[in-house]
Parts: sequence; structure tokens; C-alpha cells
Amino acid sequence: MPSAYYQPLEPQASDDNDERWAIEDDDEQSSGRTERSSQYQHLHTRCYPQQLLATGDQLPSMGMAPRLRGAGTCRRSYCIMLLLIVVGVCFVGYFFVSPQSAGRGDDGAEDANGIYEPHNGKGKRRHLKLILGMQMIPHDHPFKATISKRNHGRIHSTTGHALNEPLHICSESPEDRRVYIQDKPRSAYAQLPVIYFVTPTYPRREQIPELKRLAYTLLHVPRLYWLVANDQERCDTFLDTLLSGFGIPYAHMASPMPSEFRKSKPAPRGVANRRAALQWLHQQNITNGVLYFGDDDNTYDLRLFSEIRQTQRVSMFPVGLIAEYAVSVPVVRDGKVVAFLDSWVAGRRWPVDMAGFAVSLAYMSQYPNVNMPYKPGYEEDLFLRSIGLRIDQIEPKGANCTEILVWHTQTKNKKSAVVRLNSEFLDGRSNLGALFQSLKLMGVASASDTEGPVAMISKNGKSKSHSFILS
Repeated sequence: MPSAYYQPLEPQASDDNDERWAIEDDDEQSSGRTERSSQYQHLHTRCYPQQLLATGDQLPSMGMAPRLRGAGTCRRSYCIMLLLIVVGVCFVGYFFVSPQSAGRGDDGAEDANGIYEPHNGKGKRRHLKLILGMQMIPHDHPFKATISKRNHGRIHSTTGHALNEPLHICSESPEDRRVYIQDKPRSAYAQLPVIYFVTPTYPRREQIPELKRLAYTLLHVPRLYWLVANDQERCDTFLDTLLSGFGIPYAHMASPMPSEFRKSKPAPRGVANRRAALQWLHQQNITNGVLYFGDDDNTYDLRLFSEIRQTQRVSMFPVGLIAEYAVSVPVVRDGKVVAFLDSWVAGRRWPVDMAGFAVSLAYMSQYPNVNMPYKPGYEEDLFLRSIGLRIDQIEPKGANCTEILVWHTQTKNKKSAVVRLNSEFLDGRSNLGALFQSLKLMGVASASDTEGPVAMISKNGKSKSHSFILS
């Protein structure tokens, strides 16, 4: 035990070195017995209350029975042990009972591709799983953020590293080929700051439809540069063609999630994509304009782009359909952000959604170590910490955060379909050959000779096998 609680016992002569208190023999020397009695009296002075000694009552006599430990020492050890048990029970109970830490109702869900989506359902993420998940990141990983001094889930300090990783550009075009935007010629917007709209995406059967839907929103936004980062090791030529056809200035990059994180539950979804976009901005030495992280499945009000375009440091605004409260929003008083309303706090200094803020690139350029670590659930918080944000610097948008200009809508993801359709019938005899070739490139569906349900073709209300119609 620590010396703060117990003083070391004085050495005593004994026939058995393993016993502090030896049974004395009747034939022991009188001088030795007197010395032992004096030492025993000294120990009892520490173990028994001073009030007992003051009354003149006698301490327990030596007698012939063995003495194992002082009574006060036993009581003290029992109290300390009881205290440690209570503290341990309270600590464990916090993680499994606390509604903010555990996320009451739903832990989130995985889509058909096994990718964890923290905003599905009523809850976000289990705080305990996130803390344990951090241990899965290799200690020497160059992009790991070091989380230190945890106290019930609160992060007190972080350290990061500047981004310095490979960047694979698949295609890009800085030219804006749109002639008119919102019934005005493109030249009418020449003086506006550029919005760099970062969209992380990943291969799935809903990917192309969602990117198309988003693109037709962005076509109405002047002075916008679209950075599309695909979670794939190789470039997707179909995606290259799609993005080029809209006429919006864009850069398409391949940014796969590192293999060591793919099996993590939850996985740091979209982090590699956003990091690639940050690296692109750094390599291009872009220090003017506004940065915004816009997922491919969100719904955007066109007024959002007008509001964030004038961001001086960091602007924030409500995001609808977020977790249990159905909204994540800064709390504003007298035109200033003073706090945050979000159903999952978990010690985050900045409990906001990724779609709920925009950053001035002139401001961000002052922080060379800007980073977004692979820490599920804390991406927004640690990114904003890396740029030294203070609460008095936040600019509330959306009529002082009373209007929702972005919604966290989601498409129900399913696995890519497989249809049993003989390859011999996918030639030029019908449209099905070209159609299924396109569907396969988009990751929507594919034809197989041996797998999937047999394709049935109907005519006059009657279904027949495709071989009967196409042969």
C-alpha cells in the first residue's frame, strides 16, 4: 500500500520471517519479551484512536494469542476497498446508462454495403464503441490525432499533423462552360467568391442517381468548384464522363479509405475523401473562397449558397433530419452563438453536423496543420479544433439559425441487382444489351447467365421467359 496511508512497520526479530507477529514461547528471554512489548505498544498507538489513549484505558494486552493486524488498519483498508468498488461501478455505469454517451433507441445502422451510417435512426453512435475504436488506429499512423486526458468522454486536448498524403486526380476541368446561371449570364457573377463544394462519395447502386440529383442543384449556383472524391482505388471513367457533362468546374479524385479502417465498426466514412479535397486545396495553394462539405445525398436550399459565400471565418446554420432531435443547430442569443443543440454531445466541443458549417479559406490558410483525423463521430469537432475556432468567431446564418437550409436526407441503400439474362441475348437484337452495359458501369445492376432471378418479359399481360421473346 502507498506510504501515504501506512507507515512501514519497524523490523522485528522473529523465528519466521514471513510473520510480522510471532507467537512467543514461554521460555523466551525476559529482555526480548520487554522489547517486543514496547514495539507492539508503538504500533497500537497508530492504529487506535487518540481518544482511547487519552482516557487511560489499556490497549489490548500482548497475551499469548497471535496479533495479525491493528483494528484501525483493517477498517481503513475496508473503507478504501469499498470506495474503489463504488467508483468503478459509477464509471462503468456512465458508459452503459448515460443517454448522451450510449445513444438511446438506436445505435445507427449499416447500409447494404456494410458501411456504418451514424445518422440513421434515433441515436447516433455509442460513445464507448467510438473510444474503443480509436485503439484500432495504428499508434504510428502519420495521420492519427492523439486524444489525451479523457474525462467521461470529454476531449481536453488534441494534437494533429499536417496533411501530406498521395493525391490521385482522375480528371478535372477548371472551366465553367455554363452560359447562363439563374437567367443571368455567367459574367454577371464574376466578382463573387468561389465556393469549393466537397462531395465524398462511394460506389453503390444509388451513387449515380444521387450525384445527378445534386448536380442539377449545383447547376443553379454560380462561382462554384465541385470537388468529388470517390472512395475507390481506381478512377471511374463513367464518373469522369458524367461530371464533365454538367459544365461545372470540377475535380474528380480517387480517395480510397485506408485498408486498416475498413473493418472498423463504425468505420470513418468519408474522411479519406474530405482529406483528399483538403490536400487538393493545399497543393493548388488556394487561399480565397469558401469551403463547404456537401454529401451527395443531402437536400440543399439555393439560399444556402448565397449565405455562406460571405463567410469571414466559420459560419454555422441548422441541419434538418439529424438523429433524435431531428435537427442539429447552434443556439443563438443577441446574434451570437452561445451553445449548441444536438442529441449526441459525447464531449465534443463543436457538436455540429458536417453539413452545418462553412469555412473561409483565407482564415483556414492561417493554420498549416488543418486536419480531419480518422476518428468516427469526431470528424467535425477535431477539424474545427485544428483551425483554432473560438465560439465568439462563429457567424450564424439562416436568419440567426431559425431557418433550415440543408436537410440530411438519405436514400435507402440496397445491393446491386443481379438478373439472370443470357449473354447471347444481349447483342444488338434489342435495347437490353446496351442498357445493362450502362447499368453495370453505374453499379446499379448486372446480367448473369447463372445467378439471380430469371428475367421475365411480358406481352399482353402474360409473362414469358426472355429467351422465348428474344430468340
